[in-house]
Amino acid sequence: MRVAMVGPFGFHPKKTMRARAFRLARALVQRGFEVQLFMPPWHTPDKANTSWLEDGVPIRYTPLQGGYARIARRLIGETLAYKPDVVHCFKPKAYSGLAAWWLWQFHRRRLRLLVDSDDWEGWGGWNELESYTTLQKRFFAWQERWGMRHCHALTVASRALQTLAWAHRVNAQNVVYLPNGPGIDGSAANSAKKRAELSLTDRPVVLLYSRLFEFNTERLVNVLAQVRSEMPNLAVLSIGAGLFADDAAIFRSQLQAAGLLSAFTDVGWVAEAELPALLGAADVGLYLIDDTLLNRTKCPVKLADMLSVGLPVVAEAVGQVPEYVVHRQTGLLRESSDDEGLAADLLCLLEDIQLRQRMGRAAQLHVQEHFSWERLALRLERAYQG
Repeated sequence: MRVAMVGPFGFHPKKTMRARAFRLARALVQRGFEVQLFMPPWHTPDKANTSWLEDGVPIRYTPLQGGYARIARRLIGETLAYKPDVVHCFKPKAYSGLAAWWLWQFHRRRLRLLVDSDDWEGWGGWNELESYTTLQKRFFAWQERWGMRHCHALTVASRALQTLAWAHRVNAQNVVYLPNGPGIDGSAANSAKKRAELSLTDRPVVLLYSRLFEFNTERLVNVLAQVRSEMPNLAVLSIGAGLFADDAAIFRSQLQAAGLLSAFTDVGWVAEAELPALLGAADVGLYLIDDTLLNRTKCPVKLADMLSVGLPVVAEAVGQVPEYVVHRQTGLLRESSDDEGLAADLLCLLEDIQLRQRMGRAAQLHVQEHFSWERLALRLERAYQG
């Protein structure tokens, strides 16, 4: 079977195509499928009109010359020239949404079309965060609703998206629950060395691995301040950066006001290959997530990453989180906004190395058994075959 995976953007800086589509493609290639990715890299235009092979998966960045319609036509044309049996369009919006619309209108009898939803894009979702024009927001909201209903099968990354699809009258048999696995490869074998390099060896370390938009950062500062009042030598290892330009500056000022800045070791964005050792250098992960529609519909790859290297996580029970953080098995859960409870759970794990190790082993096993890309690819294979 020949499969074309179509994306609305390239691998960077947004991660859907890298962390989700590519890893599914790689697992399918290992099962004997032919899979190629087609993407217009409008975030990184200098890489347009390039092709390469990665782990057996051919990847194509289509040209960006001309306007919106011309870019979309070129994306559709190259996809059809590949002569696929299946086309899987990731995100029912923008360029991939246009590709899905065209393929459904004119080619649905000769190929199988799937649409993938891994976030809520319209009202209450990314439309509320991104600086789109009013026209763009209306168009993306329409694309999302239309795309969910006009495909042979719809893959969804969360239970909330599955419920929304049913609410939009998508046939339940055509909705395939396909959560995310880890977005990293490798183990945390070098974590002790990385911990020493960062001068964290003798300190209790909490990991913050986030883009800072899923929660109010004032809550994070409050939780960490409570923990530090009991553990003055607390260290916080921060990986990543804010979604928007001023997020990091606002967060830094909040930390400074709370006297927490000296506790932070901020490494920013790092290469994918370095992530396992860095994640494993912490003792406990912290995953805050406000109870919103956008957060309920997402399936956090970063959470899967932390658990996959054997890191127990203290988290808030919103959306997909309880499927990954199983309370008292792979970590500890609290209701969203229970800051005192979160601080107490962090202290509990930081003070009990045996409990951390037991939960860490269970976390790693849980991800391997339920969220490995090889297992998820089997589910996707059945959807491709209809």
